[in-house]
Amino acid sequence: MPELPEVEITRRGIEPFILGRSVTGVVVRNPNLRWRVPRNFARRVVGQEVKQVLRRGKYLLLECAGGWLILHLGMSGSLRVIDARTPPRTHDHLDLVFGDTALRLRDPRRFGAVLWESGNIETHPLLARLGVEPLGEAFSAEFLYRVTRSRRAGIKQVLMNARIVVGIGNIYANESLFRAGIHPRARSGSLSRARCARLVETVRDTLRAAIAAGGSSLRDFVHSDGASGYFQHQYFVYDRVGLPCRVCGAPIRMARLGQRSSYYCAKCQK
Repeated sequence: MPELPEVEITRRGIEPFILGRSVTGVVVRNPNLRWRVPRNFARRVVGQEVKQVLRRGKYLLLECAGGWLILHLGMSGSLRVIDARTPPRTHDHLDLVFGDTALRLRDPRRFGAVLWESGNIETHPLLARLGVEPLGEAFSAEFLYRVTRSRRAGIKQVLMNARIVVGIGNIYANESLFRAGIHPRARSGSLSRARCARLVETVRDTLRAAIAAGGSSLRDFVHSDGASGYFQHQYFVYDRVGLPCRVCGAPIRMARLGQRSSYYCAKCQK
């Protein structure tokens, strides 16, 4: 699933092409996404001018004059800026047309979403309970220390809990914990303030490095122009089970934690 870096890269990629422009058409080839695209979707959206292109966690938010477009890439989706006349391929389910340009949602698994909200975006059910942004000021050492005090869950599960902090999926949780020297199973409530401060720092550094590298292109993710990211070449632990640790040489291990694969170095992470 595209995580925060991939969604932020998509946001930056599409913004110059749609900001200040109005939707002139909608093409729905397959409405059966995570939530079915309603029949009146085009009537609501056509004519709306895009005022801002924002990101909240893993959601893209297009503020329009009369409401908000909420976009989610799901497990395998991508949003590409194309010539509106480009013939569709398999899994090209929906186009938002801006004159001669279109935003095309390609989503092989159809877990993505394209929604319209005319009311208060902050109270939308998908957004209302989201936690803090990891690249924002609210995600601090004191915040992480405070929210972990009564928790017995492993720290990796806390990082991936979107009601606490948003956008950190499996890849970047694994990589951040390695950089912090913290085992993914370490009990959250046992972390000292110093270790919380270190983890906040490495989460920020990891996400920023991933954004700078164009994100991770493991299976389906590509940029809005079709290019691939290359942060996967910088992984310390993710998907490297059995390979030597880049720091100490010990073999990278894998364990199942919260129904997800967790990668770690038993020597570097405690």
